[in-house]
Amino acid sequence: MSLREYVLLRNGVPLGAPGSLSNMLKRSLGASSFAEFWRYWNPIFGYYLGNRVYRPLRETGLPRVLAVIGTFLVSGAVHDVAAAVITQGVVFTCTPFFFLLSLGVVAGNAFGMDSSKHSWSARATINGSYVLVCLAATLTLKSAGYLP
Repeated sequence: MSLREYVLLRNGVPLGAPGSLSNMLKRSLGASSFAEFWRYWNPIFGYYLGNRVYRPLRETGLPRVLAVIGTFLVSGAVHDVAAAVITQGVVFTCTPFFFLLSLGVVAGNAFGMDSSKHSWSARATINGSYVLVCLAATLTLKSAGYLP
């Protein structure tokens, strides 16, 4: 599947089309699970992570759970490198943050998370809270000196 086809599938509109950002936000926040949230969030980056990280990890025989965690760790590291380039200093916040996010995906899958019967607002609250709780935990660990 090409990037253009993938973005159209995930966003419902072509790559770069008006409404792309709002569709991404509506679909990801309204997702019925944490795994589904990430299928809609930033489809361009997700396309490359899926093809360049997740799929090769799975092809090596790595279990799905470890491939998911590994993909999130790579994504976090890429975000940390980008932040380090911008700030011209060492940044190690995104990698642990994304690790915590991956645990939400793994746990959600393990326990069969399905909030599809809830309203969009309830699903958005659940998904937004999951991201914010992981961020708060990361920042707490950082401020407590457990992270560099």
